[in-house]
Amino acid sequence: MRSALARMETETPGIECRIAGLRVLLDASGAAFLPEDRMLVVADLHLEKSAAFARIGQMLPPYDSFATVQRLEASVNRLRPERLVLLGDSFHWTDLVPQAGSAAGLILARLASQVRFTWITGNHDPHHPADLPGESVAHLDLAGVRLRHEPEADGRPEIVGHLHPAARLATRAGTQRRRCFLASAERLLMPAFGCLTGALDVTDAPIRDLGWGVETRAYLITREAIHAVPFQALTSRR
Repeated sequence: MRSALARMETETPGIECRIAGLRVLLDASGAAFLPEDRMLVVADLHLEKSAAFARIGQMLPPYDSFATVQRLEASVNRLRPERLVLLGDSFHWTDLVPQAGSAAGLILARLASQVRFTWITGNHDPHHPADLPGESVAHLDLAGVRLRHEPEADGRPEIVGHLHPAARLATRAGTQRRRCFLASAERLLMPAFGCLTGALDVTDAPIRDLGWGVETRAYLITREAIHAVPFQALTSRR
């Protein structure tokens, strides 16, 4: 897959793009780093999803929150942000958060001692517990770009999550599917950062119909690198 993707455009552990002039570094972890503001942005952690499923009788291994925040801590330690912005759906259910003494809770507490947290509300977590570290807001405006949970057709440049994008690309080894960033000049759609999340193909209507220009690139994430691919080179699952 790597050679096929590399021929399409670029392969690198991280790729720089610009959203309405805002410099953004896309990281192979699925996070975005804004170097001028020392800000790390992630979307859709869906913490405690297995616990939420257990409440309705569907039992899953209860390790998703720990795995997700462990990955988050690794990104923070590597990129050294001063602020961490979470673009909504950080929790699968608002009333289920990692307990203070749990492995995931200890990592969150450790991160809170290193960086400033900004929790953006999402459709799964419209209200955040009062004892979370940092601040809870509906959106954040930065250099003319709005950071929020869901894409909106209001003409504002935006960095958003919610849709959990993934892309398919035909290669010699067959069609490969990877979670991805999707970026145009005015919008960055973030991949889900959580370890227990599904994904939606970027060629499916909820993403495709948002309106993407000819300059749009999908940034497919593999284990070690990001591969930038023109939107028109991607394949539909049909």
